[in-house]
Amino acid sequence: MQTRTLGNSDLQLTSIGLGAWAIGGDDWGMGWGPQDDTDSITAIHEALDAGINWIDTAHAYGFGKSEEIVGRAVKEWSGSDVILATKCGVLPNEVRFPYRDANREKILEEVEGSLKRLQVDCIDLYQIHWPEPEEKVEEAWSTLLDLKQQGKIRWPAVCNYHVDHLNRAAALGPVTSLQPRYSLLNRQIETEGQLEWCRENNCGIVGYSPMESGLLTNKTNAEWIDALPDTDWRRHKPDHPVAANIHPPRREPFLEFLAALDSIAADSDHTIGQLAIAWTLRRPEVTSAIVGARRPGQITETAQAGDWQLSETELAAIANAHAEFEATIE
Repeated sequence: MQTRTLGNSDLQLTSIGLGAWAIGGDDWGMGWGPQDDTDSITAIHEALDAGINWIDTAHAYGFGKSEEIVGRAVKEWSGSDVILATKCGVLPNEVRFPYRDANREKILEEVEGSLKRLQVDCIDLYQIHWPEPEEKVEEAWSTLLDLKQQGKIRWPAVCNYHVDHLNRAAALGPVTSLQPRYSLLNRQIETEGQLEWCRENNCGIVGYSPMESGLLTNKTNAEWIDALPDTDWRRHKPDHPVAANIHPPRREPFLEFLAALDSIAADSDHTIGQLAIAWTLRRPEVTSAIVGARRPGQITETAQAGDWQLSETELAAIANAHAEFEATIE
């Protein structure tokens, strides 16, 4: 699989990274339903076998659970070095539901926990999960710059930042990368200026949810949607901009959109998921797409998208299908 340099760093990331959100289990407010640890470790090893060289996790994913599993899996891995990325700034409340608070004191606590759970002395890419609270953007970023100087992290980065947040952070020190949500159905970074900012400031982009949290795949049909467990956030958060697509009134138009994408992908023996990933990677500003996997057999298929370059004909067909879907939900 091809690799790309991440922004101003020396990290060479494969065009697809493994996302470890779902392997955090369901014992927190944004889980994906029950998760077997053995399946998680097997899926991680499968991703590494497929040529993926980096894993993206976070303290928030199960509040340490995902990092622990990633640390165990990488420790057991006998292949080449694995680049590890994690995040800070999302904490558990009294009922283990996440809230956002990126402040210096908590970040310093979080990084120690992440180092221990990942079983490393230095974290390759350490990211602020959200720019909240708004008034502490500078405080949080300066903390990451200090952690780099201390040798506890190699490269500091951010997630979900708008251009004004990026400017505020960059005034203190270079931003290595931005992790935004980016997919066929979420193109905010194209219209809000983040793509241009990152291009002009040598800042990498590692996009998350290119498959819209598993919804832009061939598995998504009425039966699968109805069978989602109650602890899956996609089921119990119908107002979420991602999950809304599988709940009325968007559900039927979305399933028709998937059928159109399936027809486009099938013409070249690809899947909807592979198409969705390849679409995000078409932009030169995007260093890598983060793709989740929680069971054996998933990542081997989707990883093949890392080397698929969509043709102009395919891109035009995707644009038409997307326009028709948008017209039905306006």
